Amino acid sequence: MAQLHTVREPIYAERDQAAAVQAFGKALNAIKKARLVGPEGQEIPIPEPLYRVLEQVIPLLTAEMAVSIVPVGHLLTTQEAADLLNVSRPHLIKLLEEGSISFERVGTHRRIRFEDLMEYKHKRDKERRKALRKLTEMAQEAGLYDEE
Repeated sequence: MAQLHTVREPIYAERDQAAAVQAFGKALNAIKKARLVGPEGQEIPIPEPLYRVLEQVIPLLTAEMAVSIVPVGHLLTTQEAADLLNVSRPHLIKLLEEGSISFERVGTHRRIRFEDLMEYKHKRDKERRKALRKLTEMAQEAGLYDEE
């Protein structure tokens, strides 16, 4: 069985790559049986699971979103989880200890299931968007927000 790698840095398309990623996505959608062509012309079919990954990743990259690929059920270290949330490790540990994010212990170490971390992140992001809408409404009511 292949060894699983730890979570790597998120992947993103630079602004100068966005058009190429978008064109690749359009070409991929137009082709039913996609293939890679090697340097000597040999054709390598893209297996269905890889095709589905590309279908999901391309729209995210063209929308200037970073992408990380993590195996389902993968346990993250506290540092990996903190990095994915873009918070400090001590702040993440505070979130774990107050019960905001589920975790398990492996020996003396805390480990966070990727799915639990993403559930927390989605909930946090939703609350932030709601608070931002509320602030925008308050600014509009106070006449501080110029609508044009």
